[in-house]
Amino acid sequence: MNPFNTQHTTFHYRQLTVVLALMLSLVSFSAHAEKLTDSTIRAFITSLEKAQTLAPEFEELNDEQNIESIDLSRIFSSSVEELKGEDAYGRLEDLVQDNGFNDLNEWAATGDRIYAAWMAIEMADQSPEINQEMQSAMAELENNPNMSDQQKAQMRSMMEAALGVTKMASEAPPADIEAVKPHVKALQAVTNDAED
Repeated sequence: MNPFNTQHTTFHYRQLTVVLALMLSLVSFSAHAEKLTDSTIRAFITSLEKAQTLAPEFEELNDEQNIESIDLSRIFSSSVEELKGEDAYGRLEDLVQDNGFNDLNEWAATGDRIYAAWMAIEMADQSPEINQEMQSAMAELENNPNMSDQQKAQMRSMMEAALGVTKMASEAPPADIEAVKPHVKALQAVTNDAED
């Protein structure tokens, strides 16, 4: 085999990889740059309310799945990924399509943005030193002689998830925050209903 051809193929493979990575970043940028509208946010909230009719089915799945595998910084996308292959996935996809979304991935990505903006709004009312407080709580946790390594690991995992949510909220685009503000009460109502 000619070594020049191998180098030539490797060079083209690298070029292709760079082009694909660039295309993917542009796609994700344009998807993220799309404005959150009132009608999109209302459609998401309506679909979330309707999804509660599937709640018993999801509770069964939650018992079977490891809830810790859900990434709170992308709570809807992560949850949808966990649902793949389950009967509930198809039922939920039908529901979100009936409410104007192309598929579950679009719905979940929209939900992640709405959730991030909502958390940013909620956290603006909280102490601005919340990250610092959580970091010092983690340090205390590590130095606590009354906790087992397993308990520390569980607490660390929960705190890291909470820090992920605060980071996600701090990165929410200002336009998303402004779009979500008028819908905070509706979001609180639908999530409170889900918890009852």
